[in-house]
Amino acid sequence: MKKGICIGSLPGDSTDARFKLAKKAGFDGVEIGTLKTEKERVEIKQLATDNGIELCSVMNGKHWSHPLSDADAAVREVSHHAMLDSLATAETIGADTVLLVCAVVNQKTTYEEAYQRSQEEIRKLIPTAKEKGLTIAIENVWNKFLLSPMEFARYLDEFESDAVSAYFDVGNIVAYGFPQHWIRSLGSRISKVHVKGFNANEHMFTYLIEECTIDWNAVMTALNDVGYDDYMTAELPVGADDPEGTVHQISEDMGKIIAGEV
Repeated sequence: MKKGICIGSLPGDSTDARFKLAKKAGFDGVEIGTLKTEKERVEIKQLATDNGIELCSVMNGKHWSHPLSDADAAVREVSHHAMLDSLATAETIGADTVLLVCAVVNQKTTYEEAYQRSQEEIRKLIPTAKEKGLTIAIENVWNKFLLSPMEFARYLDEFESDAVSAYFDVGNIVAYGFPQHWIRSLGSRISKVHVKGFNANEHMFTYLIEECTIDWNAVMTALNDVGYDDYMTAELPVGADDPEGTVHQISEDMGKIIAGEV
């Protein structure tokens, strides 16, 4: 299993400095955000190559502000084009996955509407993803949607395409489920994994081990049982007191988790 980290979790005054820190701390790859221009994409790919870092995935940036489930077609169109930018970014930088929050249920958007609209919009994106050899990976987040692992699996299966998968976030699920259960339900549908800590007793996010109530050994057993052997990517805040030291600590904690030493 490879260790990754989100670029937003890396301190530094330049992308080059962030990549250098990631490599020094023992990370194999970095997840980046969507880049608007081909020039930016080529430049960041070169920086990653120079530092021996793989760009493992791309996070779409418009899915909260302009969800694919919105009633307004113009809003959905913004999100559609943002995903096209994300897919183009992934293709150029050599990533194989784009993270997508597929829908947002709120007072204006019902569960049923979110389900129907998001699937309709994602189906429009599948041909581009397949053409580029990429996966659209849907993340479980606090969007009041896909609230059981069986429903999440059904939602993915209804696309009937290997271009749509799950980006499973271990920490996000603890508020209403057990990550090891969800992993087994989703199985081979999981293409990428995010990690952050969560304290179920205090209902708060934490770093990976300290104050965290996640049974990491159970999580790793489940991932191994379903045959997952791709990136485990940390999505955590930059440490305020010791930013660089925090990155090294995250890497050390991930090493313990992967080795089953927690």
